[in-house]
Formats: sequence, structure tokens, C-alpha cells
Amino acid sequence: MGVRVGIRARLRLAWRGELPYETGMAHDSKRPYHPLDRQPKPAREGPRMGEKPAFKDKSRFAPKPKAPKPRLPDDMDVLYGMHSVKEALANPRRRFHRIVATENAVQRLTEDGVNLPLAPELVKPEAIGRLLTPDAVHQGLYVEAERLPLLPLGKLPRDRIILALDQVTDPHNVGAILRSAAAFDVGGVIVTHRHSPEITGVLAKAASGALEHVPMAGVQNLARALTTLKDEGFAVIGLDSEAPEKMGDLPLKLPIVLVLGAEGRGLRPSTRELCSHLARLELPGAIKSLNVSNAAAISLYAVQQAITRT
Repeated sequence: MGVRVGIRARLRLAWRGELPYETGMAHDSKRPYHPLDRQPKPAREGPRMGEKPAFKDKSRFAPKPKAPKPRLPDDMDVLYGMHSVKEALANPRRRFHRIVATENAVQRLTEDGVNLPLAPELVKPEAIGRLLTPDAVHQGLYVEAERLPLLPLGKLPRDRIILALDQVTDPHNVGAILRSAAAFDVGGVIVTHRHSPEITGVLAKAASGALEHVPMAGVQNLARALTTLKDEGFAVIGLDSEAPEKMGDLPLKLPIVLVLGAEGRGLRPSTRELCSHLARLELPGAIKSLNVSNAAAISLYAVQQAITRT
């Protein structure tokens, strides 16, 4: 009587190769085929039902790259905003190349009696926004015009106050200074070709139309320009918050150049040495220094009052 071998024993013998297995040999070895010798299932492509994909392609939702803005020639100004554009349109020295406007802006200009020298491109507000920086407040008006020529130093008037900016680089400040200069009938503003903001765009918007009324004089070297003006009889007054003299106490008479320094560091030492007087504004409060554009407005008033007294 033979010994009956159980299934587990037969499997162990077959695994060790001592008992051939009826269904054949394993596909990758000399031993008999084992029931556990199963081919691995290929990896599934994509998630199982009810599972979220590990990676979601969002490329179709990504913002499309914006086309680069065309660069205008160096002798071209960009003006935007209702006040800046209206004053420019009223300036006969301006030569316009392009006017982009909304229907509402054109209607406002028409109601104010402003004649357009060119047929405007009528667009929606967002189309003008794409031509400017994201924070620009254009009020539906955008203009490209030829830049006004700079005034030569020798053409500055002697019967009005002249402003000189010593490396004031912020366009908002320079624009606000120009606005005050227009209000006080300043004869010109001297800026350096370097370390000065571009006379367009943000500066023109902050000036609110004053760019059309106050001549700008550009110089390579401010110290050399101040020396030339001193030789021609101009008194050079430097604004300094720590100066010993008060602006209102100076015996002033025209012609005068009022020099304003950069916010924070003030006048440069080379500029200080060329000043006929260094004067301060008398401020009774705890803070003794002001933003340069605010200081410019108060200084212009003080100088004008001092000239009137003498």
C-alpha cells in the first residue's frame, strides 16, 4: 500500500525539484512550475476608480506670456490722465503721434471744448491699461507726443525764481515739485541728465499738466551749472533742515536759484559749498524735515515772501 502524500507535501517536493509537477516547469528556471509563480500585472495607467490623480495638468490654465510692450523713441513722451493730456493738447508746442481714448473720455474732452489734433483710437479702458503699468490711473486717456525741448541754461529768466534739483530721483516727487513750481510761476527747473527720473509717464501724471508750463533745463554737472549761474549774478540758496539761518529771514532779491536735495541725504557736499546761503524752514512741530515735494512748496512761498519784503 503506497503512502499517500498530501497536497502541501507534494508542493514542497515540487518546489525542491524532487517531484515533477504535472502542469510543467517554471518559465524562468529548471524547477517545476509553482502556483505562486505568477506573472506580475502591468502597472495601471491612470488612477483607479474613485481615486484622484497624483498630478493634474494645469498648463492650459496658466497665464499666457504677455507680448513685450513696444519701446518708444527717446524723444517721445507718454502722457496719460485727464489733466496731463488736456494741458498737453492745449500746448501749441506739442506734436502728437497717437491718441488712445475711451468714448467717455472723448466726450469729456468735447464738453470741455478741447480739440483733438488726431482721430483717437476708441478702445475699452482695459486696452489702455495694457499699454501702461498695472498701477497707472489713466482715466481713459493715453497719448504719445514728441518731447518738449529742454531749455538751455543761458535762457533761464532772471525775473523769476529758478529751482535746481540735486539728484531727486523719485518721479512722483519731481512731478509734485513741478506742480508747485507752476503754481508759484517758477521760471525753470534744472535737472541733471543722470540721477533724474525720465520726464514722461509717471512724472507727467504726478505733475498734473505742469510739465506744459514750467521749462526744464538739463545739465551734465549741477555744480558746474550753479557756478555758471553764480558768475551771472544769481544767488544760490540751498534748503537744509539743519541750516543756522531761517529761509524767511534771508534778505533775498532776484535772480535766485533755490536748490533742493534728495530726500533723506539732502544736498551733496559739493552742492553745499556752492550755495550763497544754506537756510531751513521754521517748523514748530516735533518733526523738522518734510518730504522734498512738500518742502519745495513751502520754500517757494517763503522765498517769494522774502523777495516781496525787500
